[in-house]
Amino acid sequence: MRTLVVIEFLSVDGVMQGLGSPDEDTDGGFAHGGWGAPYAPAIHEAVAAGGTDSTSAYLFGRRTYEKMAAFWPHQPDDNPMARSLNQAPKHVATRTLTELAWHGASVLDGELGPAVSSFKSTGEGDIAVLGSGVLVHELMQLDLVDEFRLFIHPLLLGTGKRLFRGLPDPRRLHLQSHVATSAGTVMLSYRVE
Repeated sequence: MRTLVVIEFLSVDGVMQGLGSPDEDTDGGFAHGGWGAPYAPAIHEAVAAGGTDSTSAYLFGRRTYEKMAAFWPHQPDDNPMARSLNQAPKHVATRTLTELAWHGASVLDGELGPAVSSFKSTGEGDIAVLGSGVLVHELMQLDLVDEFRLFIHPLLLGTGKRLFRGLPDPRRLHLQSHVATSAGTVMLSYRVE
């Protein structure tokens, strides 16, 4: 059975919006896009400690898929993240896309809950969800998330989309590991109980 792992990069106040580039996600007038760029070395430092070896597939929402597909296929395989993303199967939860250009990418078939449950029951390793805030929120409501790997960066943004919002019930988490980087970023790995 596979483990569904949500991997998110957050400011201390829980903002996940617009991490990668100034124009990544300007919804609601968000003006701090690209805030994560100064922390990229810290992310690589923390990922190197945990690795991507256990990831056997990726799951994206449409918007995240489109951003990732515009960048990662053009990165060299000596970058461990590029190698993992470009070689692993990628599944996209979308109602609008029918054909995906990124090698190894396919549209998730059917309704989200049954499709992800079926996907989790076959194979081994982790199914990693990167970004994809709307998708993550739906997966949490369906109790399909097994683990969170949260990269908390030493920054307060004050505004923006937050990862944890509007859950119907409290969720208990069990700390599995933690890694602090030289930049002050902390990676926390929690198992959902």
